[in-house]
Amino acid sequence: MAGAAAATVTPIESEIPFKKLKEGLLSVTSTEESKDVISVDDKGGDSTVSITVVGASGDLAKKKIFPALFALFYEGCLPEHFTVFGYARSKMTDAELRTIVSKTLTCRIDKRENCSEKMDQFLKRCFYHSGQYDSEEHFTELDKKLKEHEGGRVSNRLFYLSIPPNIFIDAVRCASSSASSANGWTRVIVEKPFGRDSESSAALTRNLKQYLEEDQIFRYFDHYGIIRDIMQNHLLQILALFAMETPVSLDAEDIRNEKVKVLRSMKPLQLEDVVIGQYKSHAKGGINYPGYTDDKTVPKDSLTPTFAAAALFIDNARWDGVPFLMKAGKALNTKRYSKEIPDAYERLLLDAIEGERRLFIRSDELDAAWALFTPVLKELEEKKIIPEYYPYGSRGPS
Repeated sequence: MAGAAAATVTPIESEIPFKKLKEGLLSVTSTEESKDVISVDDKGGDSTVSITVVGASGDLAKKKIFPALFALFYEGCLPEHFTVFGYARSKMTDAELRTIVSKTLTCRIDKRENCSEKMDQFLKRCFYHSGQYDSEEHFTELDKKLKEHEGGRVSNRLFYLSIPPNIFIDAVRCASSSASSANGWTRVIVEKPFGRDSESSAALTRNLKQYLEEDQIFRYFDHYGIIRDIMQNHLLQILALFAMETPVSLDAEDIRNEKVKVLRSMKPLQLEDVVIGQYKSHAKGGINYPGYTDDKTVPKDSLTPTFAAAALFIDNARWDGVPFLMKAGKALNTKRYSKEIPDAYERLLLDAIEGERRLFIRSDELDAAWALFTPVLKELEEKKIIPEYYPYGSRGPS
């Protein structure tokens, strides 16, 4: 689709001793004793990290996740003992996965001395297992393969759900019951979008918590319209970090607590606070640029906004009467946000492996964020508000 816009991810993590099924995909244990025993930072031979990319045949996995894992490996950021497993419905051998992944791996300009050698070393650690996302039997087969490579060490497992939200729960249920670590931590990264509104987000959270503890879930905040895609998650995260009070410490929970406080102090958006637009076809310099609905995958009568501007207000003493202006759009004349942040997925994956939660979203923070945007999103959809049209490559609605 023409005119890419910035997007973010929201992960989920957890740290509890494993008890099959009931406690689900568990994460790092919360007891001090176990933290000493199974430290993620331990580069020695006592433990291993198994990273499973669920949805490994998709574009996100091939273009972002595998390259990010290779970059971490190149920099020596991954544990000494680790394996990467791709899991998807497509039939594929280990060799075929490695061939596909190898085409997406690159070394940065200043890191090219041993590039080919490092790539070969990384690819030898990549394996593949084909299975259905809702099959406990197939996840049991995956578990057996993981154990073979873990070689009897303390096993820590990270699952990256690079799959559509409608199959999150099935995959989590099967991984929880059939492929969680029995003696280490298990963590899950969930790609955005995390629901369409307050109700769907809460339902997804409730279902996930049947199998996961909150601290096991790493929410990484898609194409649900520019408000859901950019404003409700990415821009709102920046606003919360900017406007929050100074936390008592830089501990993950203290930072998250202050973010929740400021989000809960914001007034829910009303229709009069928002302007929405959609880009239309435009000819410039002899080149014809397509409109949003010219894309074959988009319904011709789509009212999905590709541009939005909003004014938010925080109801507290510090920010009383101060408007916070948000604007985001696709196919605009300039990019104020880089198309791609090379290190974003590297940081995401490394933080999840190390149990660093400061940049991940907690469920109460997610609830507070949706509470701000759900009323206006519902009104836009129920009243079928027509977006203002703007030419491709312009500044947006005039």
